[in-house]
Amino acid sequence: MDHHVGRPRAERARQLADVLRQQITDGAFADGVLPDERLLGRRFAASRNAVRDALALLCREGLITRRRGVGTTVALSKYGHGLDRLTGLAEELTGRGTVTNEVRAAAEVPVLPAAIAARLEVPAEAGGVYVERLRRLDGLPLSLDTSYLTADIGRAVLAGDLADRDVFGLIEEAAGSRLGRAEVAVHAVNADPGTAELLGIEAGAAVFALERLTRLADGRPVDVESIRIRADRMTLRSTLHRGEPA
Repeated sequence: MDHHVGRPRAERARQLADVLRQQITDGAFADGVLPDERLLGRRFAASRNAVRDALALLCREGLITRRRGVGTTVALSKYGHGLDRLTGLAEELTGRGTVTNEVRAAAEVPVLPAAIAARLEVPAEAGGVYVERLRRLDGLPLSLDTSYLTADIGRAVLAGDLADRDVFGLIEEAAGSRLGRAEVAVHAVNADPGTAELLGIEAGAAVFALERLTRLADGRPVDVESIRIRADRMTLRSTLHRGEPA
């Protein structure tokens, strides 16, 4: 990887960090311990300095920790959340650990914010339901989830078990039908101090901001979500198929 000698050292380190990040995310280091710098250098044909700089980048991301006498270890397990199917986060994490939800807010809202009402395709005066939950995986914060739901569906969701159930399952029970589709946008943002404190990360740390509008099978929008996910604990994955040009 270091055979292009003319490239800046920072560029070589970044490229090596990209490869190592992918391997860590794919579980290549099953015991959570990375090889030492010399072995990594031989494996990737990289200089010791480039390896050291790459590991420093991953340390700053919070992906690995380095301690004298212990070596380089993966700081936290990263979990994949597929974007090809409409699933709740708890569904996606089935079998990966214990998922718990701290319900921070769950109440009817007499007047919806204008932007939310527009996305739900209802008048603001129709009101709705607001739910905010802090999700933990094996006791460690993973995401802060906020939802605005239409009034009819939202009231039924409020009556359900928000501490132990996925909102999607509660919506389907309330509607008596399956969810149909969702439009999703993912942004990388810096965590504000309040969100950072809840998620157990430093203010300004990178998080995924996942915005999702979920519809019933008949196309009616029922749930506007904003999810802040710790980027050091989650990888967003998808399999994309190339079709005909639009």
